[in-house]
Amino acid sequence: MKTLYFDCSSGISGNMTLGALLEIVGDENYLLDELKKLNIDGYKIEISKKIKNGITGTYVDVILDNEHHHHEHDNHHEHNHEHEHNDNHEHRNLNDVYSIIDNSSIDVKSKELAKRIFMRVAKAEAKVHHKSLEEVHFHEVGAIDSIIDIVGTAILINKINPDKIISSIINDGYGFIECAHGTMTVPVPATSEIFANSNVRFRQIDIDTELVTPTGAAIIAELSEEFTTLPAMVTEKIGWGAGFKDLKIPNVLKVYYGEMQEQKQTIVIMETNIDDCSGEILGYTSEKLFQNGALDVFYTPIFMKKGRPAYRLTVACKNENMLKLQNIIFRETTTIGIRYRFENRTELERELIEVETKYGKLKAKKVTNNGETYLYPEYESMKKIAEENNIPLKELYKGEEYGISYQ
Repeated sequence: MKTLYFDCSSGISGNMTLGALLEIVGDENYLLDELKKLNIDGYKIEISKKIKNGITGTYVDVILDNEHHHHEHDNHHEHNHEHEHNDNHEHRNLNDVYSIIDNSSIDVKSKELAKRIFMRVAKAEAKVHHKSLEEVHFHEVGAIDSIIDIVGTAILINKINPDKIISSIINDGYGFIECAHGTMTVPVPATSEIFANSNVRFRQIDIDTELVTPTGAAIIAELSEEFTTLPAMVTEKIGWGAGFKDLKIPNVLKVYYGEMQEQKQTIVIMETNIDDCSGEILGYTSEKLFQNGALDVFYTPIFMKKGRPAYRLTVACKNENMLKLQNIIFRETTTIGIRYRFENRTELERELIEVETKYGKLKAKKVTNNGETYLYPEYESMKKIAEENNIPLKELYKGEEYGISYQ
């Protein structure tokens, strides 16, 4: 499983992310050529090497025409763009940014990823300023360098195309920073709101400045599936993204790229015996459990004391959903006790795809195991084709007889 691991010991910003991912891709011209598809001008990108506490990393700077270097990137707050002279930059809002992205010729996956990252920033800024998304004019979101940071990140991520992205716990600093709105505490409000509306795990460390920009926060919140220590993986490349500030710690974002073996998952198995509930209640409970994150729900016929017929309810779930699902069981059924245990589970990689057949599109699961691929048709999709074409379902599952190939 191809994996990207972000080591955010020194925080994260948009340009630090670009620098690290560029080292993994190894082709600056690819990024520059793709960014030209945005059809915006008034800037140039300067890519250089910087040494931070003896560590060399790639530093990416977006320089606006007739302006000085912009250090919003890397540990400086985005609101510093209030001084831009171009009114289009001053008043660009989320819809304007979306239009730029949608009207470009970059690939669809990069467009969608970039828009999701922008939305995280936009929602945070709207909350902080107590305005709707339509009312807020984003100096930070609308600025050219934020567009380059976020769209560039999306382009490079889709070029690398990892199977999984994970991150360390995010380190931010403490204290206060100056920006266009005055003195702000660290983490700054927008970064705090982005963290609060995601599953990001973060903490403050003993560095008296901002380490995480809102752009960086939105990027890692959108990309990372979990926040933990470096997993067992065979590393193929490491990308080092340098920041602007010189700190008492190396101001670099380190991104690992390599192969991670599929890890066993630990899941919770809950069981309870029920002998005084109707079938309707048990069926309804099953639906509620699935709707609230249960991985599997099933009933087993059993005999309890004095020969009473009953059912054993078994629920498999992730640990974080255990208490919620227990509450549903207690609320919806007559049980007064639930047993639980932890078990390991190995899960194959899968994706839902559509297979072209002579009867139309058929939904199927594509499963990968040890380099081999299997396709399993979805029941509801098979049922629909069988009914519409008056074909016995058992015959349709044979596939080839009716012109359907699952390979």
